[in-house]
Amino acid sequence: MNCRFDGKPINKVFVDLGFSPASNSFLSEKQLNECENYYPLKLYVSERSFLVQVDEFKKHDDIFSEDYVYFSSFSTSWLKHSEEYVKMMIARFGYNQNSYVAEIASNDGYLLQYFKKNNVPVLGIEPTKSTAEVSKAKGIENVIDFFGVRLAEKLSIEKPKADLLLGNNVLAHVPDINDFVKGLSIYLNAGGVVTMEFPHLYQLVKHNQFDTIYHEHFSYLSFYTVSRIFAAHNLTIFDVEEIPTHGGSLRIFATHAHENIHSITNKITALIDKELKAGINTLAYYDGFQERVESIKNEFISFLLNAKKQQKKVVGYGAAAKGNTLINYCGLKTDLIQFVVDASPYKQNKFLPGSHIPVVDESRLKELQPDYIIIFPWNIKEEIVAQLNYATNWGAKFVIALPELQII
Repeated sequence: MNCRFDGKPINKVFVDLGFSPASNSFLSEKQLNECENYYPLKLYVSERSFLVQVDEFKKHDDIFSEDYVYFSSFSTSWLKHSEEYVKMMIARFGYNQNSYVAEIASNDGYLLQYFKKNNVPVLGIEPTKSTAEVSKAKGIENVIDFFGVRLAEKLSIEKPKADLLLGNNVLAHVPDINDFVKGLSIYLNAGGVVTMEFPHLYQLVKHNQFDTIYHEHFSYLSFYTVSRIFAAHNLTIFDVEEIPTHGGSLRIFATHAHENIHSITNKITALIDKELKAGINTLAYYDGFQERVESIKNEFISFLLNAKKQQKKVVGYGAAAKGNTLINYCGLKTDLIQFVVDASPYKQNKFLPGSHIPVVDESRLKELQPDYIIIFPWNIKEEIVAQLNYATNWGAKFVIALPELQII
């Protein structure tokens, strides 16, 4: 175990999803007959800090490689979310041409482009070359590297310190969360603000979101645990928002602990109380999740087998990491799901890891006219249903597996 907040071994299994390849390790046709690496996909919870983590079997720098295929800009709802965030932050904190905004895991510039349009100087920090190159083409300066203490100290010498240091869906992706948060405190300017968005463990447990578990998500975070980690590195969280993205996430606002610039909102105490009332700081809270996961798996497989018997045509939409977790946990292949449609050309004409289900463009959907379309990125199901509404003209139905089987 590489990084544990409390320094003790993790000693309780939260959920075991068997073995699977890394969820974003898409394959070319040439790779289909080569050996694939499978890794345990098992979560543990600490009995002291209640930090939930997966063991780092698949190395961090192997996952976020040069040919990383996830590009944020292919989701219109995510772009809208990012643009609204920028408007809110400028209105609330007054960022302007004299400010400096740095985003960690800036991907293809999906968010920083909106600060840039408002003449706010920006810096993208992104370890994957493929996405950073797209960001650079938008005129955004990028540093291609992993963030932590080492890079924070380097940037503090070579660049202005950040007045706003943000990261969306990166806090859960780092194998050494202490090194990462300490890096935030180093690179944050005096009077600066950190915002981090991350999926909320509370929602994962409540809504059986086990498909959000995959190897690039090293940590599964409650507000209770994150607050303690930030405090240990002299950062005070002064506000928090519960937001709907990714099935229920948190957006935290933090600053240097010694500055006392921002009043701590009542939402801090309210959220801590909510989590503690649910029992998130007890081992009993994590009991029973495995059985619920297995029930969802069995129901989903039964649906697919019945569709097969009835000679129904079944495809998927959205070659998302969460879909690969579900597919590999259920042991699915092309006999039950013919292909998966995805809008990203970076995924098209490749094959899903493990299952080898082909990823195709939307024209194939119109050609086949399937009976069922499984929406794997259920967190944007409204966007997808609206986009594919034409499929109802031939009687297609949409299927969502979590938190329970739903056919619409």
